[in-house]
Amino acid sequence: MTQPSFSADFTRIDEAAIAHDVLKLKDLGFSGTLLVAEVNITPEENARVTAVAREAGGPDFALFFHAMFPTLEQNVHAARLAEAAGVDRALLAYPSSFWPTSYDEVFDYTKTFCDETGLATMLFPLPAWGFERIHPAGMSVDFVRRVLDGVPNIVAIKSEQGYPGIPGVMEMYHHFREEVVISCPIEAETIPLMSALDFQFSGTSNTHWMSDYYPRAFDLARTGKWEEAMELYWQVHPARLANSAVSATSTPGTSTINRTQWKYQEWLAGFHGGALRPPAQRLPDRYMKQLRAALVASGLPVTDSPDEDFVRGRGADRHH
Repeated sequence: MTQPSFSADFTRIDEAAIAHDVLKLKDLGFSGTLLVAEVNITPEENARVTAVAREAGGPDFALFFHAMFPTLEQNVHAARLAEAAGVDRALLAYPSSFWPTSYDEVFDYTKTFCDETGLATMLFPLPAWGFERIHPAGMSVDFVRRVLDGVPNIVAIKSEQGYPGIPGVMEMYHHFREEVVISCPIEAETIPLMSALDFQFSGTSNTHWMSDYYPRAFDLARTGKWEEAMELYWQVHPARLANSAVSATSTPGTSTINRTQWKYQEWLAGFHGGALRPPAQRLPDRYMKQLRAALVASGLPVTDSPDEDFVRGRGADRHH
């Protein structure tokens, strides 16, 4: 996952910082990244982030377009710009302005986006969208079946129906694992589930704040070394618990992620950091201390820089 970084006056994208973060992801063993758009960024800026990420990541580094712009039309426009700049796949989200009361509406939105862009797209059943007003699962098996039959460029499912439980990923795996890639993005569940399920991919999330732990553990579990993966799993459990505790102070009540929290977490691990463009959430000092201490307790890399350096970021573009 890559969030945009900005100049000190927030008027432009900090390209050096974005390149730094993409190269850092590659160094840690990640195979791709979501270019986060759930922040104050324009479609044109997002396309520039894409171009910088493609240049830094190289031709084989996966770049996900994040379909989180305010309307369907803007998402199509932004996706086309990003595709021209080098993005090669999409995570299909649904903006807060979209308030369907029937599956026909959700299907039409999904199909229109996919038809208009042509990108290989990951379907994203998530309680945040509010589709539980249509069916308790949000996206039911019958609805997903309809989507896969009618929208050929859906190639994966980021399965979070019923989050924070596992019913969605288990049901999607049961029904559709032979047709599309089933992704469980929640690392706390993925590694244990890989004792029984054959996952090919997991993403996208903020696991990079734990440095190279997750690519290592996922690769071990994929290659028959699940017991070794679980050793790493328990080693980083303090960090996992802290992440869950801090996230629980904001996400459940708002159905949104505190992107400043995630930006701070990755800064702790050596990524650029830097304040997000206003309006942006804040992260109280007490939570910063909790997250930092949890990395130390897990034996994971953590910066020696004081927390006040976070808002400036690491790049030369922030020195003034």
